[in-house]
Amino acid sequence: MNPTTPTTPTAPAAEGDDESKTTAGQSAENTTGEAGTDNAVTGGTATRLDKTGPEARDDAEQESGPEQELAPDPGLDGDEADKESSGLATAAAAVVSAGLGVVSLTGAWSGRVAAERETLIGQFKTSSGASAAQQISEIYGDAWHATALVNGLFGLLALLVGGYVLVRPAFGAPSAHPQPGWIRAVAKGGIALGTLGVLIAVCMYFDLIVALPTAPATAG
Repeated sequence: MNPTTPTTPTAPAAEGDDESKTTAGQSAENTTGEAGTDNAVTGGTATRLDKTGPEARDDAEQESGPEQELAPDPGLDGDEADKESSGLATAAAAVVSAGLGVVSLTGAWSGRVAAERETLIGQFKTSSGASAAQQISEIYGDAWHATALVNGLFGLLALLVGGYVLVRPAFGAPSAHPQPGWIRAVAKGGIALGTLGVLIAVCMYFDLIVALPTAPATAG
């Protein structure tokens, strides 16, 4: 008979040990996964922090810089509006000066009304048998002088308004834009017409251009 080799008995594996090993492996895998997730989250946060650092702020400032520079200033808009309004008022005053100068030479309805009033008053005064010289002075002379006075007032207004337009830039805050040349030209024209109208009115009022008519002497 052949001798038999004794075999060492193997201890049976406990069911609890297999379960412990399996649980330990899963715990290790979960720990590794959580660590990887934490690293990914940490890396993303760091990337976002890097993006929001000084370089990102500089880029944002460069992008928003031109828009801030181009933004309108309400104060400047108000100043520009005031200057434009002042320029329009000066231009209108120049045109008014020229118109008053023309009226002082051609006459106005107010002058005719004043002349008719003086004529009516003269008729009342001479209705009780006045002399011819008195009738000429009261009916014709006073109406003539009233017309000259009204025309002279229009000429004086033309002088004042035109002078205001010319001297206006010398007062107040200096303007960056000079007064347009046509405004000065129209104002000077109004001053010239007003001066001429005043001179003619003075000569008419004092009978320097045309003297009052005289009544013929009655025969004796």
